[in-house]
Amino acid sequence: MTATVPGPSRRHFLRGVGVSMALPWLESVNAAGGTASGGSDPHAAPARLAVLFSGNGFHGTEFWAKGEGAGLELGRVLEPLHGLREKLTFIGGLWHAEARGNGIHSAQTGNMLSGAPLAPGGEIRSGTSFDQVLAASVGRATKVPSLVLGCETSNPSVHKNYSMIYSSHISWSSSTAPTPLELFPALAFDRLFKDDAAAGTKSVLDAILADARDFRRDVSVADRRTLDEFLESVQSVEKRIAGAGERGDVRGWRPTLEKPDRDRPGPGIPQDIAEHMRLMCDIVVLGFQTDTTRISTLKLNNDHSAQRFPNLPKHGGKPGEGIDYMIHHLLSHTDTEDWLRVNQFFMEQTAYLAGRLDAIREGERTLLDNTLLLHTSSMINGQHDNTRLPAILLGGAGRGVRGGRVLDYARKPDRQMCRLFMSLMDKMGDRPATFGDARSMLEEV
Repeated sequence: MTATVPGPSRRHFLRGVGVSMALPWLESVNAAGGTASGGSDPHAAPARLAVLFSGNGFHGTEFWAKGEGAGLELGRVLEPLHGLREKLTFIGGLWHAEARGNGIHSAQTGNMLSGAPLAPGGEIRSGTSFDQVLAASVGRATKVPSLVLGCETSNPSVHKNYSMIYSSHISWSSSTAPTPLELFPALAFDRLFKDDAAAGTKSVLDAILADARDFRRDVSVADRRTLDEFLESVQSVEKRIAGAGERGDVRGWRPTLEKPDRDRPGPGIPQDIAEHMRLMCDIVVLGFQTDTTRISTLKLNNDHSAQRFPNLPKHGGKPGEGIDYMIHHLLSHTDTEDWLRVNQFFMEQTAYLAGRLDAIREGERTLLDNTLLLHTSSMINGQHDNTRLPAILLGGAGRGVRGGRVLDYARKPDRQMCRLFMSLMDKMGDRPATFGDARSMLEEV
């Protein structure tokens, strides 16, 4: 048995001027505070929730799964998740009744995480999303109750008599207030770790280095390695944020100028869409790893998205020719190889996030085991079919989720998507009696 190490508690924060950073899980420090032995309870680490969203659904014939366990077969859309198939639950056939028959895109997205009825005519009225219900309960235990991130700017227009604000937000703090969406990696990073705006552009790592040295002396050799690796990951993200936007590659259409004809503004949204998404995933990992937040939503793009993908090679195209000839929304109507490749690109982000989480040990389990990672969309395919909704659940073994399964509710009477949300809320420690249009959980999850 590992010797008990006196001194710091799990809730110890590394501190500097205007900065506080919670520690990752350490073997010699108990997850609930105080000291611990090596035989730690795998359920001691807190549960986390991450919801990823990509708009406009998926390829009409290539989004599927069948089988079980190591033999789970995945359609081509899900190929990037093949290595994680035993930690994956494919949930099919769920829907939102309130999202049917009221227009497309906005009317299908504004209640994505709530199941609430939406107000038409440009008015804004939805319902509190389940991630924000959790933020108000279990989220209070952390510095940041929930981290809400995005990779595409909001659209303020109206489409089919419904505000496009609905298609631009999946997280809602109340029925009339979408949760503020952070698009800037630097500001998301600051929200996690900087306490004082006056701290400016000073490195977070530099600010807490002295405290880290003092803390390092009181933990085990193994924990010193963990701490060093963690601080290196913080430094890596800081460096990448500093360089984001400085490269010449530009998201979407290609400009007529080879370089800007005016001074570059301060740090903002990375111009490389893949780097933008990876940075956001890394920030989610840091937030979870440090227990600075336990709840995060990441909207990879809008429904009715205008994203283009010059970083992805066009099928049958010339060398260097990317998938930037058509915006994401229009491409979703095609079911071509290019649309499939874009689908796989979004799944690659989920696979990256899940892989990062799975590489971090928390006692006898991994951070992915202690995370409920959901990837969903507001329609099953680009033809606006939301009679059934996609739901890919990764991780959750530490909360009783058994992966390597396909759960199909298409022919069952009570197939409300909100039943899944109730199940996830329960596993996060907040057991609701009802939510949205659901009155019971999905017991199989």
